[in-house]
Amino acid sequence: MSSPAFDKWRSLATPHEIVDRNTLRTPQRARGKKRVEHLLDATELVLTDHAQDDISLAHIAEQANVPLPSVYHFFANKNAIFVGLAGRYHQLLRQIAREPISPPPQSWQAMYERRARDAVNFLNDHPAAMRLFMGAGVSVEVRNLDLSGNTLLANQRADDFRTYFQSDTLTDLENWMAVCMGLMDGIWAISYAERGYIDEDCIAESMRAALAYLRCYLPEFLPPRMS
Repeated sequence: MSSPAFDKWRSLATPHEIVDRNTLRTPQRARGKKRVEHLLDATELVLTDHAQDDISLAHIAEQANVPLPSVYHFFANKNAIFVGLAGRYHQLLRQIAREPISPPPQSWQAMYERRARDAVNFLNDHPAAMRLFMGAGVSVEVRNLDLSGNTLLANQRADDFRTYFQSDTLTDLENWMAVCMGLMDGIWAISYAERGYIDEDCIAESMRAALAYLRCYLPEFLPPRMS
C-alpha cells in the first residue's frame, strides 16, 4: 500500500527537472546539446580517476579542451555538472531496463535477477557512476536525482512483472520494487566501499535480500503471460 514515505519519494523532481534547475541554460540547438554531451563525457573521464572533492570546473574544462567560460555557460558549478552526468546515467539505465528479455523469463525470480545483473554490469562498466552515486561527498542534489531515478526504475521493474507474468492482482508492485532497489543499493554500496566495484558475492547477497523480501508478498510461482 502507498505510504507518506513513498509519496514523498515519488514527489521528487525527475532527473530532467533537477538538471534544468542546476544549469545556467538548457541548450535548445543541436550545437549546444552536443557541447553539453562533450562536457559530460569529460566529466566522466575526470571522475573516473579523481574524487568529487578534488575536481573543479577548471579540471573539466581542461579535459574537454574548452575555455572555462564555455563550461559556466551551461553549468553554474561543478555540482550542477555532476547532476547532469547523474541524469545521463539514469537515462541509460532506464534504456537498459526497457530492453525486451529474450527468451521470455520462465520465473519472476529469474526475471528480477536478470534486470539486477544488467544494472550491476552497467555500474561496474562505469566507475564514475559508482563514485558519483556511492562515493564520499555525494551532494543532496545528486542523491535526490538518484532517488527519483530509482523510482522510475522501480516502476519499470513493476511493468516487467505485468509484461511477462499474470500479475493483475499484485496492486503494490511499484512500492515493493522500490524497497528492493533500496535493499540492493545498500548492499552494493558496501561492496563498492570495500573493493571499488560490485563483486559476485555481493550480487548474490543482494539477490537473497531482494527475493526474500518479495516472497513476503509474491507467490513462488506466477503463470507466464501468454504472448
